[in-house]
Amino acid sequence: MAQPAKGPAHAEGPCSTPPDTTHQVHPVDEKLPASRLVPAALQHIAAMYAGVVTPPLIIGQAVGLDTAGMTRLIAASLLIAGCATILQTLGIRTFAGNRLPFVNAASSAGITPMLAIAETSSPGHQLPAIYGAVLVAGVFCLAVGPFFGKLLRFFPPLVTGVVITLIGVTLMPVPVGWAQGGDKHAADFGAMKYLALAGFTLVVVLLFQRFGKGFVKQIALLLGLFIGTLAAIPFGMADFTALREAPLAALPTPFAFGAPEFQPAAILSLCIVMLVLMTESSAGMLALGEICDRRSDGQTITRGLRTDGIATLIGSVFGGFPTSAFAQNVGVVSLTRVRSRYVVAVAGGALLVLGTFPVLGAVVSMVPMPVLGGAGIVLFGSIAVSGIRTLSEAGLDDSSNIILVAVALGAGIIPLAAPTFYADFPAWAQTVLGSGISAGALVAVLLNLFFHHLGTRSRHAAPALKSS
Repeated sequence: MAQPAKGPAHAEGPCSTPPDTTHQVHPVDEKLPASRLVPAALQHIAAMYAGVVTPPLIIGQAVGLDTAGMTRLIAASLLIAGCATILQTLGIRTFAGNRLPFVNAASSAGITPMLAIAETSSPGHQLPAIYGAVLVAGVFCLAVGPFFGKLLRFFPPLVTGVVITLIGVTLMPVPVGWAQGGDKHAADFGAMKYLALAGFTLVVVLLFQRFGKGFVKQIALLLGLFIGTLAAIPFGMADFTALREAPLAALPTPFAFGAPEFQPAAILSLCIVMLVLMTESSAGMLALGEICDRRSDGQTITRGLRTDGIATLIGSVFGGFPTSAFAQNVGVVSLTRVRSRYVVAVAGGALLVLGTFPVLGAVVSMVPMPVLGGAGIVLFGSIAVSGIRTLSEAGLDDSSNIILVAVALGAGIIPLAAPTFYADFPAWAQTVLGSGISAGALVAVLLNLFFHHLGTRSRHAAPALKSS
């Protein structure tokens, strides 16, 4: 008697057709119809846009760029973010791209060190010095990326939590200055009209966050910027010069702000920040892999970090800044459960278009400084909250960890509390220690080594990933 063929049982009946599972598409690789894809992509754009334009806004203001320079800087940041996100989501064979719904753009973590570089550089050499350091940081990321999985144990949540908290705390003076008018040398700096406009914008954001639903709630920050700008127009506080003068379409020019200059202290500062950004990206990939039911292994991490390095390196040529993961977009994936990487690729394409048409970037540069200040308090405060959330999961019931966090936060807040504290130090030390993020990160890493690695095995160290 013939034996029945082995295999899974199917629905009864001679005419039943077994289900075809050979071509089942994973949610990450699913190509959604336009009716679902476009709204999902818009949510990602809303979540990332303010963060993408924040670094060029702050750095451009600090180095005294005019409206044309600001527009060019914003356009370059959008363009690099779009290219990096598309490369990350679609990938190039086994070379680059983690092929997850992952957003890459200029990180706020590099702002404070770059401001320190600008302060210690002479006029006309500020952006060249910054871009020289960014270029080397990109090369550093490409070199270290394949081995970074083994270094993750030196950057546990204890260290990254301190750094992320310091990013939010040390950047808080920026929106406060914006709320007062932006120009510290102006006669009306801190005038009540500026503070009122900033307060109005903050209240609008809070109201949308409290009473908004779904997509409206997610874009509360953008709505606050829009309504705040409209409120500024009748009082003559909105400047449309950049919108009138910006070209309709243009591609970024290589080294538009001058040839890169290589200062050792500036390079060291941004390489330290790059290690933090690589940790942040790795953590984002691990978290997103769990959310999407596609675990990130060592090769995935390596391809993702290689994308960070490429984007940072190319960004230094065209006017971008150190690139990393955007945690807020990981939150969007978790909230919406739309896991298709093609959704994020479309969002990256939209950023690419925005960067190619500087007139669209000029729309952002015309937002009044007090309006940016009111919204910036929410934006940078939320960064600090993210760091506190990370620290809450880092084992602060251990006295050694409490000491580590206390000293690292103290070292990071010194430049904020006493700006002249390092005035008599050598120039290279001022650049490294004058940035609260760099100083705090350096102290946190060294204390983590001291408490958890020298002569003992850390309970809190992150396990090393297999590198490719």
